[in-house]
Amino acid sequence: MRNMKQKIFKITAALAITTVMLNSCGPKDNPPLVYFPDMYFPVAYDPLMKAEDAYSDHENEIPAFVKNGGATGMIPVDGTVMQNKDGVAEANSASAMTPDQYNAGYAESKGLTASPLNAAGQKKNLERGKILYDRTCAACHGTSGDGQGPIVQSGAYSGVPKYADRDISVGSVHYVIMHGRNAMGSYAGQLNAGDRWRVAMYVMNAFKGGMTPASSGAAAGTAASTDSTATQ
Repeated sequence: MRNMKQKIFKITAALAITTVMLNSCGPKDNPPLVYFPDMYFPVAYDPLMKAEDAYSDHENEIPAFVKNGGATGMIPVDGTVMQNKDGVAEANSASAMTPDQYNAGYAESKGLTASPLNAAGQKKNLERGKILYDRTCAACHGTSGDGQGPIVQSGAYSGVPKYADRDISVGSVHYVIMHGRNAMGSYAGQLNAGDRWRVAMYVMNAFKGGMTPASSGAAAGTAASTDSTATQ
């Protein structure tokens, strides 16, 4: 009888310990006791929109919040560097275009023979354009603009033309950097608005003898090209 009682006690104790362990190691999405509910169930707030429930009873008294229409997200402080510090306005590169729309835009871009950047800073713009070109474009186009960058020389990629053989303008170079062309994708995500123009300026200055306009006769034929192995 005594041995039976000991066995029952041991079994009961084991079941109790197992139950406690299973409960303590259970799912965390609905714990039985939450000491800090905000840690388990966070509430997302739009920082530029006033929350329905104030963070404190004094929130509406904070001058900065009151001045900002009650929004807790503050405007950039004085001296903050703008993302588009050059103030260059341009279309969204992510907008989808049909082939006809793209070719029409490319042909039109050939008529642009000057960048919108301040001409007084042309020397610095060209210097930065060279740095960006060497970092971003030379791998395919080559440091000499001959289309023989290290990627092409390795045999991994081909069909990159020489700039000297292309009928281009600073506007069309910028257009291709912005939207891509044939096998070359858009570099709008790698270069900001002003820097795209700086690279285009450098290409024309270094490999085309300056920002001279492309001949109108070749514009339509070049725009209609669909060779999948060629790039700008």
